[in-house]
Amino acid sequence: MAMQNWKLEQTYKHSEGIVSYGISGTGPDVVLVHGTPWSSFTWHLLIPILAKNYKVHYYDFIGYGQSEKKDSQSVSLDIQATLLADLLKHWDLKKPHVIGHDFGGATSLRTHLLHGCEFQSLQLIDVVALAPWGSPFFSHIQKNEEAFAGVPDYIHLAIVKAYIAGAIHNPIDEEQFDQLVKPWTTDNGKAAFYRQIAQADQKFTDEVEPLYSKIRCPVSILWGENDSWIPLETGKRLHAAIPHSKFAVVPEAGHLAQLENPKFVNDSVLKFLQ
Repeated sequence: MAMQNWKLEQTYKHSEGIVSYGISGTGPDVVLVHGTPWSSFTWHLLIPILAKNYKVHYYDFIGYGQSEKKDSQSVSLDIQATLLADLLKHWDLKKPHVIGHDFGGATSLRTHLLHGCEFQSLQLIDVVALAPWGSPFFSHIQKNEEAFAGVPDYIHLAIVKAYIAGAIHNPIDEEQFDQLVKPWTTDNGKAAFYRQIAQADQKFTDEVEPLYSKIRCPVSILWGENDSWIPLETGKRLHAAIPHSKFAVVPEAGHLAQLENPKFVNDSVLKFLQ
């Protein structure tokens, strides 16, 4: 699927809104779970590779990407984990392989450990999983969400671009960058961008952090060598917290490792799945 034509063709009705998703390929089931402020587009390089041998399920969080965005919407990590559990039932997946990035890691971990969903394996890429997380920017928006949602469009665009650029160490091409920005520049996307940050709360990882030793499937952790959002040391701490997990550093990559060094990530993902 060409970048400019990135479109999720199928929908699922959830209590918090319409969720957009896609399914590609045939074979054992793999579910891709994106993070924030991203969308399923972050997997666009991995999906066609996986789809050669796997049935790949990917979707946009409630309030993200091509999924519905609306006022007074709940988009926090507990809602996203409930959504993932519901989608697994909707897709009739009993024990899929799951790959999560950023908030997608926290979402996958909550779905497994709190909702009782079984995974064949779990791969975690630069994930939000251990305290402390968040930033002064998060705190400022949480105190001033309404004011930020009302800034002029050109200022909002500059904020989003600067925020996303801050995650990237090894530059990606302009077309990919624009696709990352695009969902947050629509009429509903502007408020949604600040909404998802305002509802980010560390309590949702604090609840599952003591349970990491009880994960019931093989785990692989990949971490960008130059991740400035969640330092490499946090990845090593997570590796230590999950017995028998595998760990690898993604060279020449920041927080968006799957786009910054796709060959290394794609090869690592396939090797672990096999």
